[in-house]
Amino acid sequence: MSVSVKDVAAAASVSVGTVSNVLNQPAKVSPETVERVQRAIAELGYVRNDAARQLRAGRSRSIGLVVLDVRNPFFTDVARGAESRAAEEGLSVLLGNSDETAHREDSYLDLFREQRVNGVLITPTSDDLSHLERLRDGGTPVILVDREAPDGSFSSVAVDDVEGGYLAASHLASLGRRRLAYLAGPLGIAQVADRLEGARRAVAEHVGATLEVIEMPALSVLQGRAAGVAIIARPPEERPDAIFAANDLLAVGVLQAFAMMSEVRVPDDIALIGYDDIDFAAAAVVPLSSIRQPASEIGSAAVDLLLRELADASGSPDHVRFRPELVIRASTQSSNV
Repeated sequence: MSVSVKDVAAAASVSVGTVSNVLNQPAKVSPETVERVQRAIAELGYVRNDAARQLRAGRSRSIGLVVLDVRNPFFTDVARGAESRAAEEGLSVLLGNSDETAHREDSYLDLFREQRVNGVLITPTSDDLSHLERLRDGGTPVILVDREAPDGSFSSVAVDDVEGGYLAASHLASLGRRRLAYLAGPLGIAQVADRLEGARRAVAEHVGATLEVIEMPALSVLQGRAAGVAIIARPPEERPDAIFAANDLLAVGVLQAFAMMSEVRVPDDIALIGYDDIDFAAAAVVPLSSIRQPASEIGSAAVDLLLRELADASGSPDHVRFRPELVIRASTQSSNV
């Protein structure tokens, strides 16, 4: 049989209201009474019904976070940053993995709405944000993570991916590489498209440089490996001499393919750079050059924006933009260039 607040009040010889204050506003109760109530709670094994409390309050103590791919260490670090910052405010983070599909994204948003979360942090799967507008209009604040709304209508935390793409391609071209390839995931993902835009700007600044776009169905190691195998199958003169991968997982897959087939040397034959600078990048068989994003800081900043909106729902959307950083390692360093 479950123990109720009334049972605790009777055991501590106080009113039900006093027990409630001890649980929710202990500063209003004398230290002696707090100690007596807490002793009764411990002796009876009382556990508060947090679900009922949330229902009365209309909100939980949770934040919803939806990422594109939880297998990607970049998003894992984003989640850890958000979790650490939320914990400082007594909040928990409920994590959802959309797997880059709109259907899964919608399912998590419905679940978070049912859970009455305080707000949602999300990396959306497309530029269509109408479903997020409906969620926000229904009273649930929404913060975009690693994305910006085209019209700036949502608060957001992001990295300048156009600049990141520019840094990556400029680095490759500065090494004398002229047959560049951009190994992309779905171009419908805004970050992938923005990195391509930056790469194209960089290539246009170098005489004789070209940029081939290789679009893969997912931003994964397996897709990177498949792309690497396909590149090896080409005659050597038709292969790119440099590859900019849209993320480090794709780049690691390319490295694996080249290592397995033993026909392409990195960076002597093909220089390779990734994006995100996940931990695996530095530990790869050929340490991987990459464009670094401050993943943990992105998650923390997103929670800060949410807290700001919860404190003042009438405020204008706020935008935090981090700058990417070029990290050079062995996959683009060659004695031949």
